Amino acid sequence: MSACADRTDIFFPALRGRVQSRALLGPTTWFRVGGPADWLVRPADTDDLLRLLRRADAPITVIGAASNLIIRDGGVRGIVLRLARGFSGIELEPDGLTAGAAALDATVAEHAAAASLSGLEFLSGIPGSIGGAVAMNAGAYGAEVADVLDWAEIATKDGLLRVRAAELRLAYRKSHLPPGGIVTRARFRATPGDRHAIATRMAEIRESREATQPVRARTGGSTFANPVVNNPLGHKAWQLIEAAGFRGRVHGGAQVSEKHCNFLLNTGEATASDLEELGEEIRAAVLARSGITLEWEIRRIGEPAP
Repeated sequence: MSACADRTDIFFPALRGRVQSRALLGPTTWFRVGGPADWLVRPADTDDLLRLLRRADAPITVIGAASNLIIRDGGVRGIVLRLARGFSGIELEPDGLTAGAAALDATVAEHAAAASLSGLEFLSGIPGSIGGAVAMNAGAYGAEVADVLDWAEIATKDGLLRVRAAELRLAYRKSHLPPGGIVTRARFRATPGDRHAIATRMAEIRESREATQPVRARTGGSTFANPVVNNPLGHKAWQLIEAAGFRGRVHGGAQVSEKHCNFLLNTGEATASDLEELGEEIRAAVLARSGITLEWEIRRIGEPAP
């Protein structure tokens, strides 16, 4: 246990949320791998979060739905922050909605559909939560957060900021949050539409995911971003991985999906090291064959096992 984990004074005494020491993180992730956190904190609400940010003197790592995340086997030092129930509200408006960072992307899409609001259907195809979707400018099925985001509220040590979408400089799978900033809420534009047409589009997205992705496996979504540098033919990441001969490749308890080779799988006994090492093997092989460097889309946090 690190020195940080022995200290309880790093937390504001009046913190109302849940605090756990040496909390197991692996079971909370889609891959089901990874070591413990020194501290796992779930603030009760935004005020609680701001108290923590003002008083904490340990590193803070934010995880959301943990759908696109590998936690290394040695665990995470300092504070792991997870926004939960107090950050999951959804407020509908005639021309859009506001959603808390912990609201699941698919749930936001469903609320919009129920209100006959069009333009957010793509969120039903993204496994994750709104905070992560804003932070990485998540996208799927021809749309991304940058297309519909008005503003995001971001908690910092200095207080709560409301930042316009343009100020976040959203780009392919990235944003520019203020240093140490944590998304707490976001506002999305939508337009009144035909409820049946919206439902049909969401059903098409679900069917496409079921047909092309290993959605019922222990996986973490797309492993690598589609390359935008040194890629004149516009190859997708999965095409480069398949051309390098990695479809179905096994490394320890990790495997490249047979259904979609830009997905890594935990076949049941994988460690975080198995998954990360297989990913690095893929990157090296693709670079050697094509000259293209694949960039991880899955976040990898924490320390290796001793």
